[in-house]
Amino acid sequence: MSTDSASSDSELEDRVVNFLRRNFPQIQMHGGNAAIQHLDPETGEVHIQLGGACSGCGISPMTIQAIKSRMVKEIPEIEEVKADTGDGAEPDMGETEGMSPSFPGEGGDESSDEGPQAPF
Repeated sequence: MSTDSASSDSELEDRVVNFLRRNFPQIQMHGGNAAIQHLDPETGEVHIQLGGACSGCGISPMTIQAIKSRMVKEIPEIEEVKADTGDGAEPDMGETEGMSPSFPGEGGDESSDEGPQAPF
């Protein structure tokens, strides 16, 4: 590999890192992180790993979609973005289907903690 090619690869990696920092500061602000796992300048493929608080976060699938759609538009050398949250599989937008929020006092369990009672 020539030094020009190595310099170009390093420049592309720097641009991907700067893209993530510039466009997704909320990842870091919310206790998450994003790291490049693999970057292939010849094919234009990059694999991003979201970690920290992103693992198990309900909005991480939307964050992944935003990264994928915006990175290929802003960095012309990038053809394909693969991203996941580190659990070995890319989150599915429908994976929370069937789940519903629970509120104190809901459900058939009368012994559940409903929180403090008003004194009047």
